[in-house]
Amino acid sequence: MQPDLEMITAWARQAGQMALEMRQSDLQIEHKGKTDLVTRADKAIEAWLMDQVHTYFPSHSINAEESGSLPGETDQSWFIDPIDGTLNYAHGLPIYCVSIAYAFRGEPQLAAIYSPALDECFSAEKGKGAWLNGAPMHVSSTTQLIDAMFDTGFRHDQLDTPRSNLPHFLRLLPLAQSIRRIGSAALGLAYVAAGRLDGFWEIDVNPWDVAAGILLIREAGGTVEPLTEGADLLTGPVDLVAGNPEIFKALKALLRANQAV
Repeated sequence: MQPDLEMITAWARQAGQMALEMRQSDLQIEHKGKTDLVTRADKAIEAWLMDQVHTYFPSHSINAEESGSLPGETDQSWFIDPIDGTLNYAHGLPIYCVSIAYAFRGEPQLAAIYSPALDECFSAEKGKGAWLNGAPMHVSSTTQLIDAMFDTGFRHDQLDTPRSNLPHFLRLLPLAQSIRRIGSAALGLAYVAAGRLDGFWEIDVNPWDVAAGILLIREAGGTVEPLTEGADLLTGPVDLVAGNPEIFKALKALLRANQAV
């Protein structure tokens, strides 16, 4: 038995429904770090998704936000973020999602990102395309930075370090039409795939945050690469840049130039 897109989109939708229902009760919020939260829903949804994988594919390896890396076949791996955008979720902002990806030999094959508050399911299968609620989706056709809207994020524990994303943000802000910080890397990438955003970058982002979004963008006609040459997008925290083909080139060039300053 092999994973298929229908299976993982069904899992994502059911997990999203769990998130909606649990939002109405005590979330039992805990702090993993100064501004890094985890809720009862994060833990329960991740446990449920991992149980689905273990039930159908017991030999596969899993990389999940709360549980970390679980051993198994390295050729067949899953990347699970039960709620990407936990801060938004905990505060009642409807900008969060469930993110699931299946990879074979380090290449994403299947992806589903479900935004339950908006009932939007972004999905993709390698070589077959990307969809939003079943309709084909494509990256934008924007070609100029001044017409482009970007999304990014900031690691609070890196704001006063050389790894801070603030210099990139400040350099790009006057060159772009706008830069958003929606608070969910997975949704930011999904919105690039859907043509709502023209580009995305983030410093030190985790594989479970981006694995599904990487495939969505590629299958929607866009480009995703590590900012540092030779880095692996699905191994450890990575600096990532993505966009439609034209905007990607300009965005990556600016970010890399800024690294050298």
